[in-house]
Amino acid sequence: MFCFHVCFPTVTTVNLEHYIQNSNSRLHELERAIANFSFTGNSQKEYNQLNREYQQLKHLSEVWQEYQKVQQQIADNHEMLKSSQDQEFNALLEADLQELDKREHCLDGELKTLILPPHPNEGKDVIVEIRPAAGGDEAGLFAADLVRMYQRYADIKGWKVEMLEMAETPLGGVKNAAFAVRGSDAWSILHFESGVHRVQRVPVTEAQGRVHTSTVTVAVMAEAEEVDIELDPEDLRFDVFRASGHGGQCVNTTDSAVRVTHLPTGIYFASQQEKSQHRNKEIALRLLRSRLLELKQQEEDAKNAAERRSQVGTGDRSERIRTYNYAQNRITDHRFELTLYDLNNIMEGNLDELLGEIRARDANLRLEAELFDQN
Repeated sequence: MFCFHVCFPTVTTVNLEHYIQNSNSRLHELERAIANFSFTGNSQKEYNQLNREYQQLKHLSEVWQEYQKVQQQIADNHEMLKSSQDQEFNALLEADLQELDKREHCLDGELKTLILPPHPNEGKDVIVEIRPAAGGDEAGLFAADLVRMYQRYADIKGWKVEMLEMAETPLGGVKNAAFAVRGSDAWSILHFESGVHRVQRVPVTEAQGRVHTSTVTVAVMAEAEEVDIELDPEDLRFDVFRASGHGGQCVNTTDSAVRVTHLPTGIYFASQQEKSQHRNKEIALRLLRSRLLELKQQEEDAKNAAERRSQVGTGDRSERIRTYNYAQNRITDHRFELTLYDLNNIMEGNLDELLGEIRARDANLRLEAELFDQN
């Protein structure tokens, strides 16, 4: 995986080693706490918090070990270069060093991401919503392309995907899609995808070969657990109706679709993905909880000036975050002034280079904000 070199604020190796030592001590404490955890007198929420912290520190320890291994390999290669007179062998060493340097820079960025104060959503699964915005049929087709891109990326990462809602257009596009992604680092990586994605290309429906510009909105929400958001039954209204569109024999003949409305906010979600009314109710409630958790966290973030300074863009779904230009095989992330000429590969689900660089640049900005607050 290729990763750009990023200049981070100075974090010395000595300080980092001290931080890792303290983290490993805490990791052992968490292992004991989880092994001896008793739900008598304790809550599921407390256990989940312990487990999330444990997973984060375990990941930090693994990345640190790999970082040290790569640094040792770099040092060994340099030593061999000093003593070797074999030009062919030295060429292999130089090529290996280039790859090792790239890997070291990537791990360096990931370490700096991991030593920053964790977000409450770290370790959570996510729900991804994708909807076409401007552009008619072409927006729906691009929405379908994004659904496939994220599903393929999830496969590459070893995450599990559960389709919650999918409504297709006659041309094979998507009217709206929602799916859950389960993986320990799903939120940490995917939450950067929230926003407006713009595509510039010649649609398959365009007879004159003209380039069209269309937009699709992507929302990535941490999946809320019942302990995160407690819903008062008095605040909910459930409506059932007959499902429409493609489905099984009974999908259009029974009142299986469910819409749940949160009366205090007016937010509602409808699900007709499943034949079972009970299952559709469950999906709608999952979507609602996640949206309410997102709103709650946005309100908390708005009160925190340091958090606002560390953000690049608002994260609002009305904000254009990225452009996909097919003619130039170019993808540009406007928040981080990042451009790659590898669009075809990225659309096949190979997002590590793009998202790895975004995470590294975000970590850089957040560290600058942390240092600014300390001065």
